[in-house]
Amino acid sequence: MSETRFTDSHEWVRLDGDTATVGITRFAAEQLGDVVFVELPEAGRKVGAGAEAAVVESVKAASEVYAPVGGEVTESNAALEAAPAKVNEDPEGEGWFFKLKGVSAEDFAKLLSADAYAALVKDH
Repeated sequence: MSETRFTDSHEWVRLDGDTATVGITRFAAEQLGDVVFVELPEAGRKVGAGAEAAVVESVKAASEVYAPVGGEVTESNAALEAAPAKVNEDPEGEGWFFKLKGVSAEDFAKLLSADAYAALVKDH
């Protein structure tokens, strides 16, 4: 069973077994506008919770994507390099950025629930 949690910097992480998939939220994608480029981490890179892990550039701005939880990158979404617009089309699905292993369940549990994240962005 997978569960999705969120950060107040607008990343999501979906934990499925011992694999965590990370991306940016629909709210973040909408705020960025049309995504034109992504820079993804290489497999084998270790990232700490809250550390910069990727970059997303849109017609409006360039933004860092932070790792919601620490772990080792096992895979990046190579499809985004050829088609960065996937981030806008399906930010919480096909537009994922990278996958991690070795994630702490304790760190994951500290992140925002879907309801808490919805309350955070409700007035924006």
